Amino acid sequence: MATQAKRRRVAGLVGCEDPTPVAGFLSWCRRVGLELSPKVAVSRQGTVAGYGMVARESVQPGELLFAVPRAALLSQHTCSISGLLERERGALQSQSGWVPLLLALLHELQAPASPWSPYFALWPELGRLEHPMFWPEEERRRLLQGTGVPEAVEKDLASIRSEYYSIVLPFMEAHPDLFSPRVRSLELYRQLVALVMAYSFQEPLEEEDDEKEPNSPLMVPAADVLNHLANHNANLEYSPNCLRMVATQPIPEGHEIFNTYGQMANWQLIHMYGFAEPYPDNTDDTADIQMVTVREAALQGTKVEAERLLLYERWDFLCKLEMVGEEGAFVIGREEVLTEEELAMTLKVLCMPAEEFREFKEQDGWGDDKREEDSLTITNIPKLKASWRRLLRDSVLLTLQTYATDLKTEQDLLSSKEVYATLSWREQQALQVRYGQKMILHQLLELTN
Repeated sequence: MATQAKRRRVAGLVGCEDPTPVAGFLSWCRRVGLELSPKVAVSRQGTVAGYGMVARESVQPGELLFAVPRAALLSQHTCSISGLLERERGALQSQSGWVPLLLALLHELQAPASPWSPYFALWPELGRLEHPMFWPEEERRRLLQGTGVPEAVEKDLASIRSEYYSIVLPFMEAHPDLFSPRVRSLELYRQLVALVMAYSFQEPLEEEDDEKEPNSPLMVPAADVLNHLANHNANLEYSPNCLRMVATQPIPEGHEIFNTYGQMANWQLIHMYGFAEPYPDNTDDTADIQMVTVREAALQGTKVEAERLLLYERWDFLCKLEMVGEEGAFVIGREEVLTEEELAMTLKVLCMPAEEFREFKEQDGWGDDKREEDSLTITNIPKLKASWRRLLRDSVLLTLQTYATDLKTEQDLLSSKEVYATLSWREQQALQVRYGQKMILHQLLELTN
């Protein structure tokens, strides 16, 4: 996790008034044993947004860019109230699993002698984060309607509020010596959630630990300075003593060093990090077709009550097979259907003749031989049965109706550099999200023709 959103100092909370935050941060790095390669520089110059990391000299794949000792990581286990957080672990459990780290940050931000103060000086100004959760609701709905972002934000805001008032605030009030009144604020808590969403890292579990709870998030100084690209040129590696950022591609002198936050569609990037990659750069972009939209499209084709009842019976059967759900979505990428099994089974069950469905249901969906012609690879979609293509096409058309604008409107905005330049940052980012999704959906329309 870590963001392109504009990085400015955390004003008003950190006591450090260093006019050169980078110099203070680099001095801190030396003190804590965080080794930066002489070939890289932390800079605002030559980066896509705010602070970033740039190659001073050309870098080859496999070269170490920096190593962060585990003692320099900021987490619930390394902060100055780690003992208390460990003792109270049971009371701090929440759906997000982030409460202990957030309490660690709330404490360290206002602690006059926090060892992490020079690190905080490189953080963005918390009041200027660009996540859609900080946009006015009207603007969020207007710019991102149909993308899935407004609904995700509403869920976030409800869970943040619930977590703050039921767990975080009572804990801070029970320890007034550790949390000054100025950090007991829902607004600050919301800002720190966004910061953790965008800047923290989660160490992957070992393969043999797959059944365990995921690791708690960590703040990784230096690693969170790197901006994101799908076509990244560096990667973070975890080892017992330190975390290492290693080049994965040749990086010419003067070029920015990019990490990846994972395979993320533009709607996920704007939701979690406050930015989107411009079309067509994000090769991981996707568009969602809500599962209930496919049911709605199928219902459009029913003429009598008996057909409608049979369709609901088919849907309930798909629910029983755990192929669909009321809040689920089929995820379509540029070159593949990421939920191929679920979508193929849904089209099959909703389109098969009534007699065939009865037999299929009696067998609980077993004895289903997957045929090559039923494969939902993008290239195979034109070869699907006509009934499947028709249902898929109707579902795409219904999905496109959920947006406030059509594809041509977006194309007109993007094709004129002068017009695009007049848009606000938020309008530009939202446009990239909508356009990328619509391009995928229109490609599906062409394939189902």
